[in-house]
Amino acid sequence: MIRLFNTMTRHKDEFRPLDDMKVGLYTCGPTVYNYAHIGNLRTYVFEDILKRTLSYAGYKVRHVMNVTDVGHLTSDQDAGEDKMEVGAQREGRTVWEIAQFYLDAFRKDMQRLHLIEPDVWCRATDHIAEQIDMVKALEAKGLTYILDDGVYFDTSKLDNYGKLARLDLEGLQAGSRVEMVEGKRNATDFALWKFSPKDKRRLMEWPSPWGVGFPGWHIECSAMALKYLGARLDIHCGGIDHIAVHHTNEIAQTESVTGQKWVNWWMHGEFLTMARRDGDQKMSKSSGEFLRLQLLIDKGYDPLAYRYFCLNAHYRAQLSFSWEGLDAAAMAFDRLRKAAIELREHASAQAQPIEAAMNEFREAIEDDLNMPRALAAAWGVLRQSDSPPDQRWATLVEMDRVLGFDLPNIQMPAAKVDDDLARQVEDLIAQRSAARKAKDFARADAIRKQIADMGIAIEDTPKGTIWKKA
Repeated sequence: MIRLFNTMTRHKDEFRPLDDMKVGLYTCGPTVYNYAHIGNLRTYVFEDILKRTLSYAGYKVRHVMNVTDVGHLTSDQDAGEDKMEVGAQREGRTVWEIAQFYLDAFRKDMQRLHLIEPDVWCRATDHIAEQIDMVKALEAKGLTYILDDGVYFDTSKLDNYGKLARLDLEGLQAGSRVEMVEGKRNATDFALWKFSPKDKRRLMEWPSPWGVGFPGWHIECSAMALKYLGARLDIHCGGIDHIAVHHTNEIAQTESVTGQKWVNWWMHGEFLTMARRDGDQKMSKSSGEFLRLQLLIDKGYDPLAYRYFCLNAHYRAQLSFSWEGLDAAAMAFDRLRKAAIELREHASAQAQPIEAAMNEFREAIEDDLNMPRALAAAWGVLRQSDSPPDQRWATLVEMDRVLGFDLPNIQMPAAKVDDDLARQVEDLIAQRSAARKAKDFARADAIRKQIADMGIAIEDTPKGTIWKKA
């Protein structure tokens, strides 16, 4: 029995899909105006674990992820420039080139972290017609109004607006900012369609019944989720920063169109913060303080060490990033990898996983994806020296269906292999020298042959024995 925390109910509930053993999963994807940072990637690791856990439990998961390539403004709400146009101006390329470049970079990061790609990638710019149709449906229900800069959703028409975030609507209205878009009826109203400026042509704009412009950020997810997953879906995921605005607005517009509950489970991953002397700070692109996965790789870290780092904390707990913490995760992952490679030599098609260990692992993942406990179960298997190695290997492989390290195919990095080889060769050369000093020439010759069989050539010189790969 899988129990998952539901942001809507604020407690863990037994997961039951709408359609027997099929699960519709929608995850908010990247805004492709810049690289994803490791804080973004932490959310995608959590979603990957969720998908793997559901698949492991026997569910057939249909996973849809959007690609925001228009409409996400720099304020994350209804003001500022489109992030895509900002990116294009920054780099002197077209918005379409920007979108493709950063989507490719994101997918490369996914591959490095062993994240399973979605069944459906859907770009906002490929679904303009669907978004316009949805705005028209909201207009027909009397839920919209038009200002100089766009078509807005009137949140005061809903009795339960803000139910996901449990917003204090009166407090928000009273404290609404002076810089709120002029003419907005309520602080929480949001743009469904934005008009292009009258004095210049935008890089991305389309005709609509209300005028030339582009869709609001929130409407894209609703329109594409409805298209690919239907009027009801099982799980919708994202970061916790989406709760109060983006996901709240998705619910308002989608349930207004369909007239029914839309999502059964809302799940959100917590922030990755940067450890600082003056206190932890959320990692964000807008602040300019963010780290890319490529930077970690450039510093010599295996990308899977970062995956391991993420699994060390529950997805609903903030995780503070520090280089010391990553070092610890990298060392632990390295030990896990070495142990797995050693056990892999004992692989047997007949071996069965150790049931007690698997029960402990399943209890962990089924308890709202408790990956720290799941990792502890994996380490417990490695420490079970009294269990046959083929069974321990079979157990690790079974666990890896969720852990996602691809242990059956994992290899030591070339640098690590060279380091291990060097230590072995130096140790054998020392043993050979000792044998020669003891005039045990038969043993010395045997060691020399052993070294040669490793593909290593040695040469005795006045300064000692030197070696190189043959």
